[in-house]
Amino acid sequence: MLQTLALRHVPFEDLGLLGPLLAERKHTIRYVEAPIADLSTLDALTPDLLVVLGGPIGVYENDRYPFIDAEIALLQRRLAAGRPTLGICLGSQLMAKALGARVYASGVKEIGWAPLELTSEGASSCLRHLATPVLHWHGDTFDLPAGTVRLASTPACRNQAFTAGRHALALQFHAEAYGQPLEAWFVGHACEIAGTPAVSVPQLRSDTQRFSAELERCGRACFEEWFLGLGL
Repeated sequence: MLQTLALRHVPFEDLGLLGPLLAERKHTIRYVEAPIADLSTLDALTPDLLVVLGGPIGVYENDRYPFIDAEIALLQRRLAAGRPTLGICLGSQLMAKALGARVYASGVKEIGWAPLELTSEGASSCLRHLATPVLHWHGDTFDLPAGTVRLASTPACRNQAFTAGRHALALQFHAEAYGQPLEAWFVGHACEIAGTPAVSVPQLRSDTQRFSAELERCGRACFEEWFLGLGL
């Protein structure tokens, strides 16, 4: 069986629709809780797929959260070896940092459901399936790493997705999160929601109900194509 290792930063930001999709493809899934694990002991190369999930901290907060440095070092080894790697939200920012780019606060909170603007490269990639609003939940951004290709943008965030060769895909947005599980996000991120103008739980809930079914369909198609291209 194929092996997927998922680095998780908070319990409710999990694999989402990726979980059943990977199970259908005969992957065994192992979660590692990044903040409390000894990441220096993890084998960065053996898993067939590494997924680095989201979380409410910044890559530049490594003085407060020392595990970030170990996570970046693991990603550097993984990416240098050309092993399949998917980063989502914080995971995409960690990938950007591991590839030598700057990660920083954007000055804008982008929280809620909104469509993507695909680049020409994005329109010919697996992201073309995401013809629906996706969930955005971040206040940080990154410069595009050297040697990578930008795939998507939004008005508030130019670098929403990039690919590094065929093996690495970084998504600033959430194409894996949808439906009832997002109720846990509304609790876990209650302070951030309350502190962000024009963002509210009722609106997030309404949009989640409105867009989730299509996101599930489009997200599965997007990830299935990417997995197929990598033999996963």
